[in-house]
Amino acid sequence: MVEAVESLPTARGRAKAERRDALLSSAATLFAARGFDGVSIEDLGSSVGVSGPAVYRHFPSKQAVLAALLIGVSDGLLVGGRAVVEQADDAAGALDSLVRFHVDFALRDPDVIRVQDRDLAALTAQDRESVRDLQRRYIALWVDVLARLHPATDRAELRLRAQATFGLLNSTPHSARSVTQTRTRSLLEEMALAALGVGATKP
Repeated sequence: MVEAVESLPTARGRAKAERRDALLSSAATLFAARGFDGVSIEDLGSSVGVSGPAVYRHFPSKQAVLAALLIGVSDGLLVGGRAVVEQADDAAGALDSLVRFHVDFALRDPDVIRVQDRDLAALTAQDRESVRDLQRRYIALWVDVLARLHPATDRAELRLRAQATFGLLNSTPHSARSVTQTRTRSLLEEMALAALGVGATKP
């Protein structure tokens, strides 16, 4: 009996976390399609089968949903990027892994990219700074790897290469619907490595 009682909060917490994740996923889709201002709390609730007021059990406001979405994805990129670099054997392998990691993100979450491009200004100043700080650290991660491959190149140029590569990877999936995802992935990785000043490291 004690074991059953103790398991209840865990099950309840898991269900709450799943509902929160579902709200964020639906928010990405809705915000991408209609814009932040075109989506109501009622729309968000309805998208996951609950009432609008039930959304407030997970987020204090619609703006908080947007903040959780954009801060969450930026934090996920930084944490994931650090992990792939730490697991790589050398700088070339680290860069190759970073490119594959970011291509995976761009192909998996084009809606989030669209929301960030269009609705970042809808965040509070504090939340915008949180997103930008995470993004700066993610860029620095790439620049650090590039500096190991190109030690004689100025970091400002390496940063420009990294940011241009993000622009390429983040924008292309929106217009690649007529190309298979496998081919799109291969082309994006090849073009990203070329933009970064290195050749493809795999056939």
